[in-house]
Amino acid sequence: MEIDGRFWLTKDGRSFLGSGRIELLNLIEKTGSINAAAKEMKMSYKAAWERINSMNELADEPIIQRKVGGKGGGGTTLTPYAHELIQTYNRLHELHRQFIDRFSEAGDSPELLAKILNRTFLTTSARNQIPAKISKIDVNELSSIITIDLSGGSKILSTITSKSVNSMNLHVGSDIYAIIKSSDIKIHATAPKETDNLNILEGTIESIQSTELNSELALRINDKTLLVTLLGKDELDSFRVGKKAFASIACNNIIVGL
Repeated sequence: MEIDGRFWLTKDGRSFLGSGRIELLNLIEKTGSINAAAKEMKMSYKAAWERINSMNELADEPIIQRKVGGKGGGGTTLTPYAHELIQTYNRLHELHRQFIDRFSEAGDSPELLAKILNRTFLTTSARNQIPAKISKIDVNELSSIITIDLSGGSKILSTITSKSVNSMNLHVGSDIYAIIKSSDIKIHATAPKETDNLNILEGTIESIQSTELNSELALRINDKTLLVTLLGKDELDSFRVGKKAFASIACNNIIVGL
């Protein structure tokens, strides 16, 4: 038995955004045409337009704009507001998926689900709270190296005090959270040099959201692991959505949470 759940955003009691509508918007941006987007989704132009019109009725601003004439003969593109909606939906959908994944750890055990719920509602200021499991503990006199298996198959190392290992009753097989502040994750266009105290994870840039001061970059490591970090304005030119990148995280910057 598995726990599952669909994710929709509603407004004024009506369905506003879901995965199918987001796919339609992305295809309109890709093809420059509602008709072409509808064909890729194997739906009629009428059905696609009804979805667009329904979103427009609920949106605070228009979500599409027409291009008239020109070399390409015109077409349809998304407005800046629509791009903001897509980014917001993707971020909320990712959080929802993480929430469901935490529930799924329980299988058909209500007792385990209650334990996971107690962990789920722990609040920290760290953006990255990744469900994980301990696969190895190397205990030294003062500090210990914890090998952590992240959801999706990746491994990282965390250095914590041996006193913490004992007080938290950590052992191989313990379900934990790897908690990482966004400021402790560095993003590189090429793989950095490996060292004993540095974790290096390869991924694909999923999104970049910018403000006047900085940018937030989301790096997809695998289907179940997404890392979020901040970039300065001078770093932004080195990265693009869809491109490969590398995250480096010092072992002593990975907090183990229960």
